[in-house]
Amino acid sequence: MKSLIITMLVTVFAFAKAHSQQLSGVATYQSQRSFDFKMDDDKNNGMSAEIQKQVQAQMKKQFQQEYTLAFAGAESTYQQEESLAAPAPSTNGITVTVSGAKGVTYHNTVEGRLLKETQIMGKEFLVKDSLSKPKWILEKEIKNIGVYTCFKATISEEYEQPSFNEETGEEEESVTKTRTITAWYTLDIPVNHGPDEYWGLPGLILEVSDGKFSLMCTKVVLNPKKEVQIALPEKGKVVAQDEFNKIQEEKMDEMMERHGGKRGKNGSRVFTTTEIIRN
Repeated sequence: MKSLIITMLVTVFAFAKAHSQQLSGVATYQSQRSFDFKMDDDKNNGMSAEIQKQVQAQMKKQFQQEYTLAFAGAESTYQQEESLAAPAPSTNGITVTVSGAKGVTYHNTVEGRLLKETQIMGKEFLVKDSLSKPKWILEKEIKNIGVYTCFKATISEEYEQPSFNEETGEEEESVTKTRTITAWYTLDIPVNHGPDEYWGLPGLILEVSDGKFSLMCTKVVLNPKKEVQIALPEKGKVVAQDEFNKIQEEKMDEMMERHGGKRGKNGSRVFTTTEIIRN
């Protein structure tokens, strides 16, 4: 039965491919992140379970961001929506600040081209590389997201997770782990685009999650009256993806040493994003 469903999906995709080249639209996504933030009271300046809970609430709220995916034929751009950020609140002397790159990511799925504006500590980069197609596994599960019937797809990927010494708090050798990415796509919108780095399915990806971080589509406008314009990113120093990853790793190491639990101007403790997530 599973193989029959997959065969049907591939057939439908092939039939709709020509039509998809004419489709354009704008999809809006909302991000969510869950945290397992636990610290020992005796080792962490009296941070009780209640304070930890409040810090988690701060983190969750600051990670609720809105993103826009614009697509036309084989091209798409993805970016975070600009918003007027309120000052980060202080919880019992603890301030959580979350920052991230807000540049544009461009995909051309026919030419296999990737362009991505991003930043590291205020310095702008333009990642220019080939677009690698994810090796999705098409599953048999089906569910509805809004008015759209969606099918499930998964992919497994390895990642490096820093390991920390419980006594000293210093980073030790990283541990290789595996996580499963789950996506839900709809054949009602036969384009192979999706949010962030996720694409390559026989329909628009409306939801994607790795278990902790998720992106959920909240609105789709197809073939809008105002033509969708795809503008290529162009800001920043041009680097390949591997080169950028190396620079990012070096800068993250510097940040861990420099900002790992610093004190703010008012004497309150400031936790960086990296310090929170690593727990």
